[in-house]
Amino acid sequence: MDPNPEQPPSIIAAASEALASMQAGQDTDAVELMTAFAHDRGRAEATELMLTLFHECSAMVAALGSGGTAPVKMQVFDDDGHEVPIDEADPPVRTAVRTLLAQVHGDTEAAKDQIEIAMANAAPAEMAMVTMQALRWTIKLAAECTTRDLPISPWITSALG
Repeated sequence: MDPNPEQPPSIIAAASEALASMQAGQDTDAVELMTAFAHDRGRAEATELMLTLFHECSAMVAALGSGGTAPVKMQVFDDDGHEVPIDEADPPVRTAVRTLLAQVHGDTEAAKDQIEIAMANAAPAEMAMVTMQALRWTIKLAAECTTRDLPISPWITSALG
């Protein structure tokens, strides 16, 4: 899986740097990198940055699901570790799950709408949670794909290496 050739290198670089920080356990630094990118580049490029992460997650979910022949189950948990329906999850988690599901189903416009709505309406702390969720999923899905010898975008492998 190659990165989207239409994606500006600055988006891949920012996503790579945030992934590396998150992988190193520097969650705050990772979110600050993404926030600084959004502040410096504006909402449109920040949306593209988030969509890049969700696109990559979607591609890895598809690979893990054997190209759609083996379903991949998404679960949402509360603070106590109990599974909850998506509609009962915290708003940032709902946004992240809905964005990923839209991408998995090939509806990039719906995924973009979820991110744009969140950026327009969510408090900074909520957007930070959506960002952290996208980064965590990318790391966890990449690890699972690596374990199963499934393809991962080279830029993700490099960022997490």
